[in-house]
Amino acid sequence: MENGDYQAMQARMRRFFFSGATLEPAFRKAKLRGLAVAIRRREKAILAALHDDLAKPPCEAFLTEIAETLDAAKYNAARAAALARPRRVWPGRTILPAGCKVHPEPFGLALVLSPWNYPFQLSLIPLICAVAAGNCVVLKPSRESPATGSILKELVEECFAPDHCRVVLDAPDSPGTPSEQTATALLAEPWDFIFYTGSPRVGHIIMESAARHLTPVCLELGGKSPVIVAKDADLAVAARRIAWGKLLNAGQTCVAPDYLLAERTILDELAGRIREEWGRMLGPDPLRSADYGRIVSQAAFDRLCGLAARCGVEIQEDRELLKIAPVIFETGFTSPALQDEIFGPLLPAIPYDSLDAALAYIRANPKPLACYLFTRDRAVEKRVLREVSFGGGCINDVALQASSSRLPFGGVGRSGMGRYHGRAGFDLFSNLKSVVRQWPTLDLPLRYPPYGKGRLGWLRRLLGV
Repeated sequence: MENGDYQAMQARMRRFFFSGATLEPAFRKAKLRGLAVAIRRREKAILAALHDDLAKPPCEAFLTEIAETLDAAKYNAARAAALARPRRVWPGRTILPAGCKVHPEPFGLALVLSPWNYPFQLSLIPLICAVAAGNCVVLKPSRESPATGSILKELVEECFAPDHCRVVLDAPDSPGTPSEQTATALLAEPWDFIFYTGSPRVGHIIMESAARHLTPVCLELGGKSPVIVAKDADLAVAARRIAWGKLLNAGQTCVAPDYLLAERTILDELAGRIREEWGRMLGPDPLRSADYGRIVSQAAFDRLCGLAARCGVEIQEDRELLKIAPVIFETGFTSPALQDEIFGPLLPAIPYDSLDAALAYIRANPKPLACYLFTRDRAVEKRVLREVSFGGGCINDVALQASSSRLPFGGVGRSGMGRYHGRAGFDLFSNLKSVVRQWPTLDLPLRYPPYGKGRLGWLRRLLGV
């Protein structure tokens, strides 16, 4: 589409929004239930598309992409009326006897820009939250996951009127056409809300574009997410769960353990156990395992191979299959592997002699999207939660905080802004309009001048301040 076509598209969608159709909770509920039915009917095609794009194993793809999306649709459909209902708020003494309510209302026209690593659920869960809140949505999937993008377009066209929700795909490349042309053209238009999942680098571009129109944004980014293992941890459980978290999507997960911090006395044993777990999960030839995905592109594959070379780490890799076997290696705080988010199956492991040193390193760097801690000591748990700022995390597990439709999900600082999933997602795509309703027959004279002597004392006693 040319820019003029996007303007015409927006005009049609705004007319649909202003018709009031999306304001009815029953309408939102019906659309979300219809989407869930369509997803179940197309399950095999969705799994095939995810395998085409990323070689995702069916069980992993179902669990992390389809099941989470269906759970979000079910949650929001069941609560469509309750979430949209005005919420009563205690007014406080200063404005008694007034009544106060918060009225959620949709922003209007939302743009959702989704990534390639979980191309199904990271496209549809934001769309589900936006629809539940009563918005119209334009979804732009990543060009790196074309098979899933085609499925998304079919699903949305089946379940929604084109002026309610639509998918915009990248046009095929032509000479001189930048790959970001479609997203750039969309961002040039005024939106009522922009939701983006991806890298901090592109997050800067999104914010700059949104600033031109003072458009609110949610940025779901990434970062260096640590996993801390104390010496009192159950090493067998820790190794199994860390190994699993790093294998998901071949490490291309924003909440994957990015680097490991372990007490020096247990690091060797823990690393050995993690290697053993990878062997049990993937077999003797991980590059041929049907339960292990691939790296998304040649460029990403070359970046990871180059990082391994700079760290002096030997890896098993297959350039034709775009697969790299998972590897854990001991390193230090100055390693190249600790500079940028790895986003692949490389796990640097750093020994620490005191928890003070480990926490000091984490706090000295940008706030991570996730943080994981393995310990039996509640005092250590409380200290990490108190002293380390991060988007979300787990105690004695990894990655699960991103899977719940009840827990708000999002980053902090460089790892993002805004929260979604569940009620947080509904509120994210809503203007929470505060309304005071005053009684016309009760009009206290204390607030009106002339105030006179003694009024201040009366006000203090009345308000209790």
